[in-house]
Amino acid sequence: MKTVFSPAQLVHAPKLEIADGQLTEAVEIPARAEIVRDEILSRKIGPIWTPQDFGRGPLERVHTAEYLDFLESFWSRWTGAGRDRDAFPYVWPVRQLRATPTPDSIDGLIGRFSFDTGTPLTANTWEAASASANTALTAARFLREGDRSAFALCRPPGHHAAADYYGGYCFLNNAAIAAQWLRDQGTARIAILDIDYHHGNGTQSIFYDRADVMVLNIHADPRHDYPFFLGHADETGEKAGKGYTQNWPLPLGTDWAGYSVAFEEAYRWLGVYAPDVVIVSLGLDTYEHDPISKFRLVSDDYLRIGARLARLGKPTLFVLEGGYAVDALGINCVNVLEGFLNG
Repeated sequence: MKTVFSPAQLVHAPKLEIADGQLTEAVEIPARAEIVRDEILSRKIGPIWTPQDFGRGPLERVHTAEYLDFLESFWSRWTGAGRDRDAFPYVWPVRQLRATPTPDSIDGLIGRFSFDTGTPLTANTWEAASASANTALTAARFLREGDRSAFALCRPPGHHAAADYYGGYCFLNNAAIAAQWLRDQGTARIAILDIDYHHGNGTQSIFYDRADVMVLNIHADPRHDYPFFLGHADETGEKAGKGYTQNWPLPLGTDWAGYSVAFEEAYRWLGVYAPDVVIVSLGLDTYEHDPISKFRLVSDDYLRIGARLARLGKPTLFVLEGGYAVDALGINCVNVLEGFLNG
C-alpha cells in the first residue's frame, strides 16, 4: 500500500490550545504524523510518496473561495494588526447575529470562519493544511490509476472543516476534497466511512443533500461530546441526499462489543450502496487511552476493522483524522492498514 506524506504538513506546530476553560498544551502536534510515518517504515507497509501539488482548483470544489482566501492571507493580516502569537477566535455570528457582510476586522474574520476556540491558527497553518489536502488528492489519484488501496497520512486532519469554517483542529476537509476530485474524474459513487471518535460534522454538511457521496459516521453521542451540535441519529440527509447520511452515536465508554454492532450496521449500508470507492476517515481517538476521548477500543480492534473493510473488495482510500495518544497512534493506525492488507 502506498502512503502519501509531505514534511510540509509538520510546519503547523501550535504550542497551546484552549480546553476545559484554560490554555493547555496542544494535542494536535507534528509528532502525530511523524510517529505514524515511522511505524509505516518500521513495519514495511509500503513506499512513502511525496504529494503532487494540485493547486487551489480541487479545494474550491469543496470550500468557498472567500474561506480559502481567508486561510491563505490570514497570517499577514494577523501580524499586520500587530499580533505575533497563535490566533484564537472569541466571537461568532450565532443565531440572530449576521455573518454578512463579512467583517473587515481580523478578529471578526476569525469568528466568521471558525466554530470553536480550541483550534489555533499559526504562521504556517495554510502551508500545512494545503499540503495535507494534496496528500489526500495524490492518494486518490493512485486509486484512479488502479491501486486497490492507498493511505493519505494527512495532518492537520480535516473532517470537522466545512465549506466555509474551520474547527476541531481541521482547516481543509481532506476526505471531502478527495471524494469530490474522484467524482470529477468520473467515479460515480463514493462512500465516506468516518470512524473517528468525534462526529465528522464538516464532511456531513458538505454532502448532506447529495446521493452520489454517502456519508456514514460512527462516533460519540454529541449530547455528551464534541462537536455537540451535529451527529444525531435522526440526521439522514435532505433533498436528493435523503437517506444517504447515516449516524451511529454511541455512549461514552463504548468498547469493541458495542462498537462492533454499529460497525456492522455501517458495513451493511456500504454493501447496499455498492460504492465504486470507499474513503475511510481514519480517526484513532477511539483508543482506550486517548487523552481527549472516552471510548475503549484496544490495539487489536484496529486489525479487525482493517480486515473487515478489506472484505468489501472495494478500492479504499484511508485518510488520517484524529488520534492523540501519540505513543500508540502509529501502532493503531498501521494495524488498520495491515489488517486491510492481510484481510
